[in-house]
Amino acid sequence: MDDIDRAIINTLQGGFPICDQPFAAIAEPLGLTGTQLLARIKRLREDGILTRFGPLWHAEKMGGGLTLTAMKVPEDRFDEVAEIVNSFPEVAHNYAREHALNMWFVLATESPERIGEVLAEIEARTGLPTHDMPKIEEFYVGLRFEA
Repeated sequence: MDDIDRAIINTLQGGFPICDQPFAAIAEPLGLTGTQLLARIKRLREDGILTRFGPLWHAEKMGGGLTLTAMKVPEDRFDEVAEIVNSFPEVAHNYAREHALNMWFVLATESPERIGEVLAEIEARTGLPTHDMPKIEEFYVGLRFEA
């Protein structure tokens, strides 16, 4: 990841312009064209530096549900279980952790009731229990890379 990649990631976290050519608008201050910006985003995704590129919806404000979930996954099944969990469109983020509960993921659902349904489906497909940890208070933590 070079300084331009860091600047792209920092810029994209600050919002996305609503205009006819949003990628060109983002690219110009970075000294890039819209095509170059898109190529870099694609490469960052392919290299696994970015795992996702897209909007984050505030599910609760839209009438949906949002929760953090953890699982204790045997190491020899971690990739298999991650693939199952990630197959659900409601899974927004999935992280490996060095902890007894070694897989953590966020669910964003169309309705609050759907959280329980998705967790039950994940448990049925993996044979492992899920630990639902609903949000009590929301905090915003930004991520910035030094150039």
